[in-house]
Amino acid sequence: MNAENQGCSERLVTAAYVRQGAQGRRAHELRLRALLEQGKCPEDGWDESTIELFLHELAIMDSNNFLGNCGVGEREGRVASGLVARRHYRLIHGIGRSGDISAVQPKAAGSSLLNKLTNSVVLDVIKLAGVRTVTSCFVVPMATGMSLTLCFLTLRHRRPKAKYIIWPRIDQKSCFKSMITAGFEPVVIENVLEGDELRTDLKAVEAKIKALGAENILCVHSTTSCFAPRVPDRLEELAVICANYDIPHIVNNAYGVQSSKCMHLIQQGARVGRIDAFVQSLDKNFMVPVGGAIIAGFNESFIQEISKMYPGRASASPSLDVLITLLSLGTSGYKKLLKERKEMFSYLSSELKKLADNHNERLLDTPHNPISLAMSLKTLDETNDAAITQLGSMLFTRQVSGARLSLLVQQKKMGREEKCLPVNCHPH
Repeated sequence: MNAENQGCSERLVTAAYVRQGAQGRRAHELRLRALLEQGKCPEDGWDESTIELFLHELAIMDSNNFLGNCGVGEREGRVASGLVARRHYRLIHGIGRSGDISAVQPKAAGSSLLNKLTNSVVLDVIKLAGVRTVTSCFVVPMATGMSLTLCFLTLRHRRPKAKYIIWPRIDQKSCFKSMITAGFEPVVIENVLEGDELRTDLKAVEAKIKALGAENILCVHSTTSCFAPRVPDRLEELAVICANYDIPHIVNNAYGVQSSKCMHLIQQGARVGRIDAFVQSLDKNFMVPVGGAIIAGFNESFIQEISKMYPGRASASPSLDVLITLLSLGTSGYKKLLKERKEMFSYLSSELKKLADNHNERLLDTPHNPISLAMSLKTLDETNDAAITQLGSMLFTRQVSGARLSLLVQQKKMGREEKCLPVNCHPH
């Protein structure tokens, strides 16, 4: 309520009461002002009334919510269902324009402001999580695999002769499919076994670069977050190799923002060598619905180049979800979650070791993997493979989700029939 309307209100209600109400609203507005001025995640989380006030104020800045608006074009923010409109806080226009997902829309000042603020707040949180020299990022309404594909397609314009991507092996389908979907040939580098851990074979990576020729390689595609006994790639060493051979380096950091170790590896890799972009999932790191990712990097012009590669406008839902979540948590709330995750991982490791010892099994020693654990199932192996599958079903029916049971001999194929990769579910 502006000063003029406040004055009118004082003719109807006791002036002291109106001023008190105005002061209450002013407290909300001060929070909004700090966000707009600083573009950073607030230290203390906002209450839902402040967040909803903010979103409603953004929504009435969009043309589809103007009083008396008469939209006659094909993109006027028309929604048939009121339930759908309320679900999106009437922010209907989406984000970006046909030439750039980060561009401002003339018809949607509120949605455009939402987009800019979300990217700014997310950048602040990435720095908070450990990659302090990151310079640019943007939220993209695609999960990690397709976001990696977008990075590879952007590099195609910079390296038109390249057709290979060097890929230290990780047995996750989306990583592999992100490369073949972009039209490149993955060059799989098998890992080396060091104790219980599967680690990057740096000599094999460099040998393959020399064999193929650096100019024929689009990039090195490395990984931080992975399932034990696989551990994060040797990012610092790979970054140095990429810098020495002038080869781009894209990091799959799918669920690594929650791990200080993974974020430290990215920070150090960028410090000593070359990392062009790193991609992380919204749902895994910020507890929002599936469907969004963050593409971040240390060269603002390259990150902008990726954003301009996205064709057309985009859904604002992932940006809206993560902004609401971070405003609700604040930096103090998010840091608390990071601390709790680390403590719970330590507790899980301790209790899982006790369980393994009680059943003559072994918790694998994988100290370089800060987010995943692996335990042997020799007893079940000696019986039959069906027992392992049955154990997985038993865990799931007892509402234990997230655990993965792998057979030693099971293989899967990914990609088209003429270009497929046999994958051992448990490569140890």
